[in-house]
Amino acid sequence: MDKIETFIQWIKDSNHIVFFGGAGVSTESGLKDFRSRDGLYYEKYDYPPEEILSHTFFMTHPKEFFQFYKEKLNTEGFSPNITHLVLSELEKRNKLTCIVTQNIDGFHQMAGSKNVLELHGSIHRNHCIECGKSYDSKEVFHADGIPICTCGGIIKPDIVLYEEGLDSEVMKQAIQNIQDADLLIVGGTSLNVYPAASFIHYFRGKHFVLINRDATSFDSQCDLVIHDSLGKVFEKVKEEI
Repeated sequence: MDKIETFIQWIKDSNHIVFFGGAGVSTESGLKDFRSRDGLYYEKYDYPPEEILSHTFFMTHPKEFFQFYKEKLNTEGFSPNITHLVLSELEKRNKLTCIVTQNIDGFHQMAGSKNVLELHGSIHRNHCIECGKSYDSKEVFHADGIPICTCGGIIKPDIVLYEEGLDSEVMKQAIQNIQDADLLIVGGTSLNVYPAASFIHYFRGKHFVLINRDATSFDSQCDLVIHDSLGKVFEKVKEEI
């Protein structure tokens, strides 16, 4: 039995699956990830992307922040891929109980998944930093320059920037779901972003599977490691399940 066949059998045998995903889940939709060789962090900008995506930079250089944000993080014209769709189907079949994602694109919900915990927020939620009024993503991405609220305040995307903490309730739910899982699937992530990556240590279930194009520091801790495209793997899952 090859690795993907083993993975599919474990899915069939499990009833409390949790999927923990990163940027690699959405690259096959056409989005760029951050840390791979073709990722955003290897492109050249006037400022390092990690500095641009910080709370300090947002507050002190909002014009440059939104130039980068609108150019690089706008998902209009992109859509969920096979991985998002198969995970949604597994949830409908009461196999998958939760998706814990580091992504901010909202593709899991677009694919039909209901129980999605967004560790780093979402581009689809935005609020005025002065009065708290909510705005959708179109009003931010199509704003002329810095998006401004009717009250005059700057509209901030509800994404977790560097120097900002994760939502404590989302973290609590993510850890609880990982603890309760019988199969943990980690996909499309280098597991280099903390504290999110540390949640993996709470898993006490039967099988820990990691699917990622490149090797990670967690490979030796897994029951099964598949260094391949998520799309290829989940295409086979779709065929069998």
